[in-house]
Amino acid sequence: MSSSLSTSQPTPPRSRVSERIGSIAESATLAVDAKAKALKAAGRPVIGFGAGEPDFPTPGYIVEAAVNAAQDPKNHRYSPAGGLPELKQAIAEKTLRDSGFEIEPQQVLVTNGGKQAVYNTFATLLDPGDEVIVPTPFWTTYPESIRLAGGVPVEVFAGPETGYKVTVDQLEAAVTERTKVLLFNSPSNPTGAVYDPEETASIGQWAVSRGLWVVTDEIYEHLTYDGVPFTSIAAAVPEMADQVIILNGVAKTYAMTGWRVGWMAGPVDIIKAATNLQSHATSNVANVSQRAALAAVAGPLDAVEEMKTAFNRRRKAIVEGLNAVPGFSCPTPAGAFYAYVDVRGALGEKHQTSAELAGYILEKAEVAVVPGEAFGPSGFLRLSYALGDDDLAEGIGRIQQLLAR
Repeated sequence: MSSSLSTSQPTPPRSRVSERIGSIAESATLAVDAKAKALKAAGRPVIGFGAGEPDFPTPGYIVEAAVNAAQDPKNHRYSPAGGLPELKQAIAEKTLRDSGFEIEPQQVLVTNGGKQAVYNTFATLLDPGDEVIVPTPFWTTYPESIRLAGGVPVEVFAGPETGYKVTVDQLEAAVTERTKVLLFNSPSNPTGAVYDPEETASIGQWAVSRGLWVVTDEIYEHLTYDGVPFTSIAAAVPEMADQVIILNGVAKTYAMTGWRVGWMAGPVDIIKAATNLQSHATSNVANVSQRAALAAVAGPLDAVEEMKTAFNRRRKAIVEGLNAVPGFSCPTPAGAFYAYVDVRGALGEKHQTSAELAGYILEKAEVAVVPGEAFGPSGFLRLSYALGDDDLAEGIGRIQQLLAR
């Protein structure tokens, strides 16, 4: 008898995590915030400028609405995947009031926070290889959501020399045959830049001329300062109505980051498709949170104005403090609650990148800031001034003392 030995090679081990998910970068802002909180829990006096989270409690009338909702059995059951009808109606009315753009309730999808609205939007719009123009610096979640949807983020950088605002000429230079979407965020996270009405209209008209979708993130719409107006690109260029999606939520305006309610608004066919996606991913947003959001968007803006007054005071203080640090240059932000400071003058042989500088500041001064690498090129730091006045003064003072040495 003859025998033969197998010469086949063992199958190489496969990765336990899919390439699609394994390639995602973690949220840098949440990572910095988590590290700061862990150090504080360990007894270190860390001050965190990382997370974009108002330090105020959610206004009482919103909390009261949630308490009442929790006691009502109708909120203990499934509700429509796309959102409570009365909340969708209120969002439509709020969009007309605040953005000047008229929509119907069927054009709204209520999501589990703003991040799900971002992902749902790109997952619904993009096919593999489609390109999205992303003005840079950008919010850290944008490019990851684009990649998850199979798209390709195309960064267009605008530095402090232009107020962190891109021009039509820059956008035109970035267009290719694969370009499908322009992302627009004003007021901006992370820079606080606000496009004026003329700049907004010019960019919107360019997008229309190019046949592009526009995804506009308006979550900081109520946070502008020094008389600078908020301009919705959807209202500025009405002819883009069939190719614009508005992203928004209650987190920033109403100090409701933990309630997890956002939304996307756009053409009926896109919202219907995104609702179908959400019906399989998460189903409805928690009903108690939706009832709280209903009280927020349908209610007065008095509490918002009080918070804005505090943010404005802190904005002035943080800009003055950062500009007193050797090598730092911080433009005054016109919106949101972030300072985006140019630290290229503070880099050198000891700290060659803003990531290294941020690590040094955390280690030596026990102050947590987010490096520019999270939002685009190195050479910058983002600091949120949505924290208490005393912590802000102490944290900036520590940075000044550390880098003065």
